[in-house]
Amino acid sequence: MRRFCLLFLALLLLVLVHAPARALESAPVTSPRATVTLVSDTDSIEAGMPFRVGLFIRLAPGWHTYWKNPGDAGVPPALTIENAETSAIAWPTPVRVAEGPVMTYAYTQPVLLPVTVTASPNVLRAHASWLVCKEICVPEEGDFSLTLPAGRPSPSPQMALFVAHDRAMPRPSPWPTTIAADGTLFAHATALAEAGVTDAWFIPDDPGCIQDDAAQPVSIRADGLILALKLAKEFAPAHGLSGLLVIRDRAGETALAIAATPGDATPGDATQGDATQGDAAPAKGEAAREAAGDALGEAPGGEEALGRVLVFAFLGGLILNLMPCVFPILAMKAVSLAQHREGAHSVAYLAGVLVTFLALAAILLVARSLGVAAGWGFQFSAPGFVAAMTWLLFAIGLNLSGVFEVSGAFAGIGGGLAGRSGIVGSFFTGLLAVLVATPCTAPFMGVAVAAGLAAPSYVTVLVFVMMGLGLAAPYVMIASVPMLAGLLPRPGAWMQVFRQALAFPMYAAAVWLLWVLGQEAGPDGVLATGVGLVLLGFAAWVLGLVQSLRLRARRLGTGLALLAVLAALAMLPAIQLLEGQSQMGQFQTGQRSDGQRQGMDAAGAPFGAEPFTAETLARLRAEGRPVFVNITAAWCVTCLVNERVALDTTAVHAVFARHHVAYLKGDWTRQDPALTAFLRQHRRDGVPLYIFYPADGGAPVVLGQILTEGDILGLFKAG
Repeated sequence: MRRFCLLFLALLLLVLVHAPARALESAPVTSPRATVTLVSDTDSIEAGMPFRVGLFIRLAPGWHTYWKNPGDAGVPPALTIENAETSAIAWPTPVRVAEGPVMTYAYTQPVLLPVTVTASPNVLRAHASWLVCKEICVPEEGDFSLTLPAGRPSPSPQMALFVAHDRAMPRPSPWPTTIAADGTLFAHATALAEAGVTDAWFIPDDPGCIQDDAAQPVSIRADGLILALKLAKEFAPAHGLSGLLVIRDRAGETALAIAATPGDATPGDATQGDATQGDAAPAKGEAAREAAGDALGEAPGGEEALGRVLVFAFLGGLILNLMPCVFPILAMKAVSLAQHREGAHSVAYLAGVLVTFLALAAILLVARSLGVAAGWGFQFSAPGFVAAMTWLLFAIGLNLSGVFEVSGAFAGIGGGLAGRSGIVGSFFTGLLAVLVATPCTAPFMGVAVAAGLAAPSYVTVLVFVMMGLGLAAPYVMIASVPMLAGLLPRPGAWMQVFRQALAFPMYAAAVWLLWVLGQEAGPDGVLATGVGLVLLGFAAWVLGLVQSLRLRARRLGTGLALLAVLAALAMLPAIQLLEGQSQMGQFQTGQRSDGQRQGMDAAGAPFGAEPFTAETLARLRAEGRPVFVNITAAWCVTCLVNERVALDTTAVHAVFARHHVAYLKGDWTRQDPALTAFLRQHRRDGVPLYIFYPADGGAPVVLGQILTEGDILGLFKAG
């Protein structure tokens, strides 16, 4: 049995840490000043399906290249791809570089300049040119080639570059902005008065709009931010002004894409004088930008002291015991508590919980270092893991039902191990509790996990250990404190019936996981997993049948059962490779019909969700509409419960319709990198995430991870 457990866990780890995708990076064009390659975010392509490639420029120390508007001097990089439809380059936020008497907008660190491509040829050929400068400027160019095999797209090892790029992209401004004839740029943002703004500067989209080397004095008023720009003589303020407004506050730097309309700043009371004279010093702080919250310091996660984060982690783990994901494991805990009251069993359970949390922390840290966009519950995005957990819970249910007894088949090993089996069982109960609990997110966990993963490795480990202690605390306390243990009923004949009844939560959990698998791997995945269930049922029946036979027959039957289990496990790699055909996935890619997309609520009013994209959110906010964003996943039980009890109700549908709320829904089932970047912008490392953006550019409201109908309706009480 010990060998079987080790084999099962080894195969499970192979599914979780499957072979990395093929590296898709062209041969480099190198010089003493820069190394440039063409990279792809996917390792294969489908005809007609868009994907991203990018020019990746690694600069030698002291050298820089330029943004789309280079400023007073310079030339931006250019990328041309043959025989393919391409978008414009998505330019990440630059820094200001003072070069003598001129100001330029440039990149001083390695930078990715991506485009979206729809290409049919498997060989992608591109030509690029770029200018690199230090004391002198040197134009460079090169030809690049990438081979992209046909197949189901999956993230390439270079996906980490695209995720980092998305985090460095400027975000659409939530505030209306005006530009006056005298160059006064005014951002109508009352939230900035409390944000601790220390500096701000503007970078225009187009050259010739402002005098780039001029100082940009900034002041903060109760009703917004004023930036004094020196307009170029040929610029007409009546045409408006677009570009980047970069704001530095106590959380770091945040770049906002603005389109200022003609207008004067309204009178207001200054809450602080000039924050700075906004001189021509180059902007640093790439790392600070990554740590900046969604609303300039309003998100508290990144500023929590270590002690508070650890308390949040413990409370999150403690509350996790009450979440729906852990209900099936409560059955195993209940049986174990009734049978074993010794402290050794609670210690074994605690060890199983902590070892598994530490393993998850290690896998997440390794995945992050390799550029994989992994977060809380990451393993449930792998169909092979979901299938394996379905089989495991089903097998546990069969054991609780009495179909087979593990100990009986190995009774000949000796009574000396009998006492240990309970300890080992407690350990594996703790291990399974953590694995099954990860589809749920409890209050406090979002801040703790996000802060832990953004911090040094030792803090990540401490956060996960504290979550483990919180999850195990109730069991350890009951089993270890004699007064509490004495309140439990005495073992007796009732335990057999109770044990069999508790098998049904296991079966229910297996059915739920089978549904999740249908969202990820489609009907073929469900069929393969169903075949595995049949094989496991056969193995359990054989084990139960041979327990009363002679030793040779027991060995033969046990071998036959083991073969059936191995046959099931052999299907895991095939299940892992199956492409999901879920309704959520079809909706996310826009393949659902209008009837499915729109839907009707109980009152007959239209109520439906649009697929979430950053572009859609920006467009809706620019139109002044209120927007509700729901980032969810098919395997997230917390998400599904919230949708049933809080979002999919007549009252919520009615208030959304009355206030013309746009409902955007993002599917993180397969951990889409763009959604991962959006989650991290809001200091979350897992789902659910609910954000309400009020009408007319009001400050966004991030709701809790446990949602009620009252939480939603409360957003509109003032209106």
